[in-house]
Amino acid sequence: MPKLSVIVPFYNVQQYAPDTLASLRANAREDFEFILVDDCSTDATPDILARAERELPCAVLVGHGRNGGLATARNSGIDRARGEYLTFLDGDDWLAPGYFPQLLAAIEELGCDFVRTDHVQCTGRSRSIHRVPHGRRGTVMNPRTAILPADRSTSVDYAYAWAGVYHRRLVDRGLLHFTDGLRTAEDRPWIWRLHREADSFAVVGLLGVHYRRGVASSLTQIGDVRQLDFVRAFDQVIEETARDPEAGRLLPKAVRTYCAVMTHHLGSIERFEPAVARKLRSLCAAALRRMPQDVLAEVMDSMDAQRAGVLRRVRRRPVTARTVAA
Repeated sequence: MPKLSVIVPFYNVQQYAPDTLASLRANAREDFEFILVDDCSTDATPDILARAERELPCAVLVGHGRNGGLATARNSGIDRARGEYLTFLDGDDWLAPGYFPQLLAAIEELGCDFVRTDHVQCTGRSRSIHRVPHGRRGTVMNPRTAILPADRSTSVDYAYAWAGVYHRRLVDRGLLHFTDGLRTAEDRPWIWRLHREADSFAVVGLLGVHYRRGVASSLTQIGDVRQLDFVRAFDQVIEETARDPEAGRLLPKAVRTYCAVMTHHLGSIERFEPAVARKLRSLCAAALRRMPQDVLAEVMDSMDAQRAGVLRRVRRRPVTARTVAA
């Protein structure tokens, strides 16, 4: 049984995959396994991964017959993973040498369900450190207690799956898989479920993941219909949180976060194709009407006037089955 399984989805990242794979090699250990998931790439990525399967110690190559998106690719990796602990990396990011041994040592010492870490964001030649919005470091806590307060950024807003490591018992409990088919915001229902239902977590001040931001092929840079999956993702957050015994305390945070992401997309609507922009407005209008209206009213009253005005205008928009249908 490997000590650590590293799940790395790849899709059309021939320019970056060699650096990613080299950084994995600099983190290899005989009790680590690297699960390389090719999500039906159409460039040279499959050839690069086929070579890596031969050359990278303990590499396992998983191929998809059709492109399923990041959530589905990660799930394929989870299903193949045999490690006592699991972690993730994206196919266009890279690691500092020796990072995974340090990450493994941290969670073994703390003995908790999952550990969250800081990361380095890389935009072109610029580098900046992004820290988990959680003040207590190296202290095991109940993750449910780290969801609130509603009006501040907390660790539930730091949704990067690759910024941490997770014990296998989370897989056994059904908490580590992603919602299959989500093309964006796939980590939002996932991080909320971990914080609501896992028993223990900790944050450590460990830097090692280099997150490549602003890649032209990244979904966050493409204004097509796949971006609208954030609505389905946050609908799931609201629906699952509404069933929680502490829904009264937690829903304001979930609704506030949903509204913030919604106004972000509406505020940059010009980057979407015209048909997608119309669909975005209709989906947002329908989503606002589905939310708990008393909670939504409180949230909008506490927002700044400009963002609240955007949401109120969208909420008044007529919604038809045809425009909202996927």
